[in-house]
Amino acid sequence: MKKWFSQIGPATLIAAAFIGPGTVTLCSIAGVNFGYQLLWAMLLSIGATIILQEMSARLGLISQKGLSEILRQEIKQPLFRTGAIILVLSAIIIGNAAYEAGNISGGVLGLSAIFPNTKLILLGWEVNFLSLIIGGLAFGLLYTGSYKVLERSLIALVVLMSFSFLVTAFLTRPDLEAVVKGLFVPSIPENGLLTIVGLIGTTVVPYNLFLHASLVKEKWKKPTDLKYVVKDTIVAILIGGMVSMAIIVSAAGSRLHEIQNAVDLAEGLVPLYGASAKYFMALGLFASGITSAITAPLAAAYVARGIFGWKDGMKSKKIRSVWMFILFLGVLFSSLNIKSIEIIKFAQVTNGILLPVISGFLLWVMNKRSVLGSYVNNLTQNVFGFIILGVAIFLGIKSIWKVFYSV
Repeated sequence: MKKWFSQIGPATLIAAAFIGPGTVTLCSIAGVNFGYQLLWAMLLSIGATIILQEMSARLGLISQKGLSEILRQEIKQPLFRTGAIILVLSAIIIGNAAYEAGNISGGVLGLSAIFPNTKLILLGWEVNFLSLIIGGLAFGLLYTGSYKVLERSLIALVVLMSFSFLVTAFLTRPDLEAVVKGLFVPSIPENGLLTIVGLIGTTVVPYNLFLHASLVKEKWKKPTDLKYVVKDTIVAILIGGMVSMAIIVSAAGSRLHEIQNAVDLAEGLVPLYGASAKYFMALGLFASGITSAITAPLAAAYVARGIFGWKDGMKSKKIRSVWMFILFLGVLFSSLNIKSIEIIKFAQVTNGILLPVISGFLLWVMNKRSVLGSYVNNLTQNVFGFIILGVAIFLGIKSIWKVFYSV
């Protein structure tokens, strides 16, 4: 048992990455608006995530290369390779920089529910010092450059997040029969399609495919470790899925009619279930914010290393300059409450394009014996892979359409 626990790690960071403040907010809104009816959509998205992340993790283990490095090496046509590199850099580096402020602000929202009045006036600017604290914690962990330190710290934060949201769900005393029905009897309520698309899109995240392959090769080196990679992927992502479902269940039990974010839900739980429900929800939101604030810059750094062919470790100036840039922008925009709308729209468009492109590339490379030898996809994996690719194309089109439709 001890050995098995020692083999848990990289996929926990992936779970930490996809349960960010955006996921918490969307799950909260889904629960408030539709009760338990959309739990099946989260279950479906978790299945899709496990399939894609297992492919990415297997690629990292067998090739001992990151996904961005494989992309650079395996796309031989110069025009396609250049286009793919530009797309990946735009979506992951610029995209993660745009979203980092939201990650930090999500953590701040959680802490603000426990510690109100956290703003200061400095040189005429209103500054939220909680953003600086969260940014400082993320900086300290990333600066160590140690995979083990990051892994253990993020596992601890995921445990805190899981405990907080699961306890909150338990406190709401959910209708178990309705929960089971919501999980296994798919339904599309009126005005629920966009939320279903959002729940799937917020779980199947492009940068996690890059991050997972890179993390796996940091921890494991031999093909015989594949059994640990698969266990790690399934267990951690299932736990992440349970956390997302717990947020939906908590929101469904709140009896609220409308919310804007997870803090509204936390406040709304107080009259029904007491202050403890609010504090557990707030702690979970804080943990989701800081974990994503760490994994987003980390993923961007790994992507840059693979794309540019850097051989440096995580303590090198090149690698540190990437995650520092993203973290700095996130802290700046969050602390001063600056909303970089145009950059976020650009990130949404590039990520909308990247999701189907990278899913298709991953499916292609997972069938190349020159890369994976006997560890290529089997027929079942390919069938599910192509189904997920179809969903990824739909999600990508929907994401891009939403940006331009809202203009």
